[in-house]
Amino acid sequence: MAYSRRSFLALAATSAAFAGVPQAFGQTGVTYRNEVTGYGPLIPDPKGLFELPEGFSYRVISEAGQRMDDGLLTPDKMDGMGCFPAGRGRVALVRNHELRPTEPGRSAFGADGALAAGIPADRVFDRTALGHPMPGGTTTLIYDLRAGRLVSQHLSLAGTSTNCAGGLTPWGSWLTCEETTLAKGPGVSQDHGWVFEVPADARGLVEPHPIRAMGRFRHEAAAIDPRTGVVYLTEDTADSLIYRYLPNDRRRLHSGGRLQALGFREGAQADPRNKVERFWSPGDWRDVVWIDLDGVESPADDLRLRGAARGAARFARGEGLWFGDGELFITCTSGGPAAHGQILRYVPSRREGRPGEADRPGRLQLFVEPSDPAVMSMADNIAVAPWGHLFVCEDKGVGQNQLKAVTPKGQVYAVGRNVMASPQGVPINTELAGVCFSPDGATLFVNLYMPGKTLAITGPWNRFRA
Repeated sequence: MAYSRRSFLALAATSAAFAGVPQAFGQTGVTYRNEVTGYGPLIPDPKGLFELPEGFSYRVISEAGQRMDDGLLTPDKMDGMGCFPAGRGRVALVRNHELRPTEPGRSAFGADGALAAGIPADRVFDRTALGHPMPGGTTTLIYDLRAGRLVSQHLSLAGTSTNCAGGLTPWGSWLTCEETTLAKGPGVSQDHGWVFEVPADARGLVEPHPIRAMGRFRHEAAAIDPRTGVVYLTEDTADSLIYRYLPNDRRRLHSGGRLQALGFREGAQADPRNKVERFWSPGDWRDVVWIDLDGVESPADDLRLRGAARGAARFARGEGLWFGDGELFITCTSGGPAAHGQILRYVPSRREGRPGEADRPGRLQLFVEPSDPAVMSMADNIAVAPWGHLFVCEDKGVGQNQLKAVTPKGQVYAVGRNVMASPQGVPINTELAGVCFSPDGATLFVNLYMPGKTLAITGPWNRFRA
């Protein structure tokens, strides 16, 4: 099932009677508001896990604590994720686990680390004070789209920490990002805060080699412009920068490159967060500049501070990244006057990042900045659907986190909602993460962060109504 943006716009035109009609819904005591009809209201889930519109359904394909095919346990805190074609009607999902050294009980190795025995030393980046592999990393799942079943799952990266989001490469690997600057010291043999590359077709643990030229900071996500090979990077702090990496060899990211930070032509006084005063409004565009950075391995964890001193703009928790049809989408989770978040859209110049093009950067737009948290609140992981709509995971501390979508015109509608609860009926407001689509657009995958579950969602995606 594959759609083009043109076919979706044609479909929307046939439903013009619904256009511009915000709709409020309030199942299970929580109100949300659709700015377009979308797929209609969310229907209560009799299983009490995840609400979807009528006609849609989900399968839980993986859960934390399950025994995997390599004999290890499925780790918890399921975060960013990418989907890759794997042949014979199958896909590979490479999934992050945002586990810290203090959480061995949620790791693949068991609380006592006993399951780590026998893992080769060159397949573990770092170990805890007890000698166990750091619990972060990635797992790889093989899923049969036709049969609707999980074929296998295994640990694919070990010994890292706090693997949050990441990004796809055009050559079929996953860039997994450490959202920590944990430093070498007692019980820690390596500095952390790096990006690692995990080939989607790896059938076991990969050798963990950090891409040091991409910088050491609280990495969140990555996205590659397939035309130029430029890698864009986000950072999850209240005063974060937006970075780009210009690799010396676009297929060998470890071969070095230049790291730069985004600024505005207005200079260092420009504050896109809109906290103190409004710098821009939804729909506004601004020309940008890219500022060279040095000392990018940053042992003092001051890269963003030095970048800002050179004129780089500061953003409110840069998180999700996804490169769509010639444009990059970026979420700033706590941006905006009320901290409901922002979604930015960046359009690079046609030859951005190529030799001799340093003076031709692109333009950045404030695409969405919700004033009503019922429309959207605290956007995090994102993915562009094959038909051009942006799917957005919420990560808010109050209320039930939802899966939202945004039309090319910036109108928001609800697609799903976490309604998970404890055995005692207490709501578990876990974040949603890792949203991605199968290459044919028929299956959406998303994670419930903790207790971790990966869902495969199918339904009438061509039923969208404006």
